[in-house]
Amino acid sequence: MDINITGPKILYEFDWGLPVLGNFRITETLAVSWLVMLIITGLCIFLTRNLKVENISRRQAFAEMLVEMADNFVIGNMGEKFASFVPFVAALFATSVVSNLIALVGLYSPTADVNTEAAWAVVVFVIITAQKIKASGVGGYLKGYTKPIFVMTPLNILSELATPVSMACRHFGNILSGTVIGGLIYSSLAVASAALLGLIPGAVGDLLSKIPILDVGLPAVLSVYFDWFSGVMQAFIFCTLTTIYISNASEG
Repeated sequence: MDINITGPKILYEFDWGLPVLGNFRITETLAVSWLVMLIITGLCIFLTRNLKVENISRRQAFAEMLVEMADNFVIGNMGEKFASFVPFVAALFATSVVSNLIALVGLYSPTADVNTEAAWAVVVFVIITAQKIKASGVGGYLKGYTKPIFVMTPLNILSELATPVSMACRHFGNILSGTVIGGLIYSSLAVASAALLGLIPGAVGDLLSKIPILDVGLPAVLSVYFDWFSGVMQAFIFCTLTTIYISNASEG
């Protein structure tokens, strides 16, 4: 389906069920990522309304607690001189957590798409490179690739490029594995439910065999680990590595 609108040329079509704007395909990952950003923005607006110096509300106390936790995390890992990175690391952590946990409401998790983590890793890599250049200068940064001897230059370049790749693949692999395992468990329990309840003779067995009763309960317990614990932990690990790499880069 093509729709041409007069004025600025806009081409909107559907290709294999995915909306396309010109040459830009709007995937499920992108759509849910926008939703994640809207959720985080809405929460920030909600938590920071009507701020007071005295007699603060529970909402403001919770917001101040989150800010204090972010300050302690970044400054504790990087030092006081890196306090300016608190908003970036906090935004990265919040985006990762919400993206991981949004699967609980049946939406596709953006972090189950390697492109999401790759984009985050590229941003972190650019910051790391900027910190190295800031600490050693352009000449010193380039010279670092030749240490300890010149023949190590190719390996040093590969090592540098491995940083964002390893960060992206680690986060992506853990989230995707949890999603796959969860799907396998749901499917297996549905098959088991149909097989067991199908043993009941008559119309009752036929009816119950079509209801995945075993899918109720156990998957919810397993999601405590695969969705809640693992999702938050992967966001924590990604942000921890980010702070460590950036602080180490500033040492030259």
